[in-house]
Amino acid sequence: MKDRTAVVGVGATPYYRRGRSVPQTAMELAGKATIAALEDAGLTVDDLDGFALYSMGFDTSLFAQWLGVPDVKFTAQLTGGGGGAAGSVGLASAAIVAGMADCVVSVMTLQQAASRFGASFAPRGTPGATYSAPPSPEGNFIQPSGLMGPGQMFAVLAQRQMHLYGTTREHFAEVAISTRENARRRETALMRDELTLDRYFDARMISDPLCLYDFCLECDGAVAVVTTSIERARDLRHPPAVVMASAHGGAGRWGQAITWMGMPDEYFASSGHRDVAKRLWEMAGVGPDAVDVALLYDHFTPMVIMQLEDYGFCGIGEGGAFVADGNIRWPNGSLPVNTHGGNLSEAYIIGMTHVKEAVEQIRGTAVNQVEGATVALATGGPASIPTSSLLLRSDR
Repeated sequence: MKDRTAVVGVGATPYYRRGRSVPQTAMELAGKATIAALEDAGLTVDDLDGFALYSMGFDTSLFAQWLGVPDVKFTAQLTGGGGGAAGSVGLASAAIVAGMADCVVSVMTLQQAASRFGASFAPRGTPGATYSAPPSPEGNFIQPSGLMGPGQMFAVLAQRQMHLYGTTREHFAEVAISTRENARRRETALMRDELTLDRYFDARMISDPLCLYDFCLECDGAVAVVTTSIERARDLRHPPAVVMASAHGGAGRWGQAITWMGMPDEYFASSGHRDVAKRLWEMAGVGPDAVDVALLYDHFTPMVIMQLEDYGFCGIGEGGAFVADGNIRWPNGSLPVNTHGGNLSEAYIIGMTHVKEAVEQIRGTAVNQVEGATVALATGGPASIPTSSLLLRSDR
């Protein structure tokens, strides 16, 4: 699959605070993002013949009908949740390389008017909501321990990271503050006010050690990207963002890690990405030293630190010191991270903004452009399997 496909179009709706995209529907948002991505590529819905989705997806048949797609040759989705964001492009690439489709869109649409994503494991919700867990043996096991939503669950991993390696809240703050600085320069970002260290520590604690600014935003919106063969990509509007590699999955014993907390101690305090990272580098034929900019899924600040370790940008347990040294800062850090403002400060569209930013960095059109960037890493998750990653390069 290496170097045989490319991302050629990106599109997005405006980003909204939770519930404020109404009266538009979630499908309507997806349609707007998809059409924008096709137009960005210089294509139309007549060219589109495939859908590669993740995180429960949506009704492809209705969506294709709405768009007027003449011939759907491929439709599939990765299981799990946000961990499939980057991997959905890998799924699109696999379909194209296999000859099953020619032009595939990966799209995420999110609207939280009826229920809050962050309460996904809570036992109650608005009647009719589709993302509020019903009572179950699993839920009844974890909820008495206070594990009601992703924030509480990832706080357990963060506590373990701090205990084992001496990672501190100052390290988490550096992730939040550096990401906010990147968002402040972007008109699309929902959070553009300054975040200082004092403000970080003054914020309310939600689930120790995670305070308000360690959590991602709750948003509405949609983002789409279009993938096609490398040969076709070279005839389109923008320089192609070539798919060097993509991998998804994870250690089987990670499983539903954040809901069961039963993974082995060896990688309990990790992002669950280590196996995926190993396969990504093997497919690409390069290592972390080749990466110019990293778009790391940041639903919670400690997970950025753990991904830096799992992808080999620093040693295991050294992620806190790595961020404290300014390495993830744009423009002068050794590895600028989440130059678009990430899930923490731009918008949370379940990871697809990271893929969009990776493409713009490769094109050289990003707001916070990394000078001379030729290789960009985007990730999806930590989350229940699959986690995923995508490595893009320029065609120069």
